[in-house]
Amino acid sequence: MQLNICEIFYSLQGESSFTGLPCIFIRLSGCNLACSWCDTEYANTESHPMTIDQILKKTLSYNCNLVEITGGEPLLQDGTPVLISALLDKNYQVLLETNGSKSIKNISLDCIKIMDIKCPSSNESDSFLPENINFLTQQDEIKFVISSRKDYEFAKAIIDTKLRKISPKKIHLSPVFGQISPDAIAGWMIDDNLHARLSLQQHKIIWDPDKRGV
Repeated sequence: MQLNICEIFYSLQGESSFTGLPCIFIRLSGCNLACSWCDTEYANTESHPMTIDQILKKTLSYNCNLVEITGGEPLLQDGTPVLISALLDKNYQVLLETNGSKSIKNISLDCIKIMDIKCPSSNESDSFLPENINFLTQQDEIKFVISSRKDYEFAKAIIDTKLRKISPKKIHLSPVFGQISPDAIAGWMIDDNLHARLSLQQHKIIWDPDKRGV
């Protein structure tokens, strides 16, 4: 079995509750969405096939037990659940970052899903599968990428009505880098005592925002 891979690299986790931890990233190629603020468009055009064994060999070359499978959109490829299971069998802690438009129902419960719910400014806010909320476990996480007050209100409405059973530590509001000031979102969250956390893209703060492989 082969998967189309954009890149595999080792860095610090820049997002989610795992921020700051060393992490191996397996970026799969291809995406079914076209978010207005996408910062990984190259994943749609850069691709090379790798077998599961080749991916594992590359992953094992790094001295790290945390792996994130990202994209693009990893769940477009039929082999992604197989890759997740293979990594779990090697005792990796596995994170899956997904845009929320594809079902997570059959993903291993041992894999931590970090699922986007797209806001209006992405131009993809109709893409989310609402039933995916039913498949989340206590360890899974949700991310809203925010670039405006309208995005914030959209996220707040979903958080207040559909996500109250999820720990606020697992619900992230992430500013679009360079488009909105984090302190604006911070102020709104404080005023509303929002059931969520503000999450910045740490890798874009540490390194050049356009730098790859970090």
